[in-house]
Amino acid sequence: MAEVIAVIALLFVLFVALGVFATVKVVGAAKRSADKHITQARRTVEDHTLKAKALGRPGPAGEVAQLRLTLRTSMRATQEALEVLAAEDGSVKESLALFQRLSAHGHELDAELRRLESEPDRATLAARLPDLRERTERIAHSADSLRWAARDRARRFADDDLDSLSTQIDMEAGALRHWQTAESESSPTASSAPSARAASEPARAAEAPERPAPPPWPEAPATEPGTAPEQTWPDTPRTRQAEEPTRPAISPAAPRPTYPWQKKPRPESTT
Repeated sequence: MAEVIAVIALLFVLFVALGVFATVKVVGAAKRSADKHITQARRTVEDHTLKAKALGRPGPAGEVAQLRLTLRTSMRATQEALEVLAAEDGSVKESLALFQRLSAHGHELDAELRRLESEPDRATLAARLPDLRERTERIAHSADSLRWAARDRARRFADDDLDSLSTQIDMEAGALRHWQTAESESSPTASSAPSARAASEPARAAEAPERPAPPPWPEAPATEPGTAPEQTWPDTPRTRQAEEPTRPAISPAAPRPTYPWQKKPRPESTT
């Protein structure tokens, strides 16, 4: 009995531990999802604010907002592209490590630009703008180079895979149409058959035995002067039929017999 109670208690503890573990996992996932949504919402609000400042503030303050917006857009696009490609290609992880080092300089420049947005001295801000513009262009250019190089690499792999797949499909299509290959191989033999037949005809004509010449036509008999010559032919069934007298095809009708009870025909009166 004590062993049964111990087993039940152990199972209860295991179920409680599994429930706590699952609850922690669910809460952690929900927290990460909420943080992600909050970060994305904050980023969207900041981007719209920077766009409004860049368009609404003339002078150095508006240019600072535009530099910050350009930097954030380039760094964010490169980070998303490298993270996606690194999950598919291990070689991109080195590029992702380089981007993390570049991100440190980007965050430093972004923080400096954020502080300069509220700088009241416009002269000092205008004097520092060339240096800030150059640093922003260098960091954005480096990020863009990493992003486009990674995308070109992925597109190159996709093109190579497509070329290999097209070659395999062409080979399979040729194997499925095997009768066309057989016809193309047999076509030279079929075309040479008429020429061989034409070449063999003279040889066959030479080897064939000579046929006897046909008999000559009968000559016309001598005729008396003053009469037209008539050509005679050997007796044939047609000549015999011509010599026989012609018979009428239909014999004449016999007279009808008359009977006493028949009436005589009445002559037609002309009056």
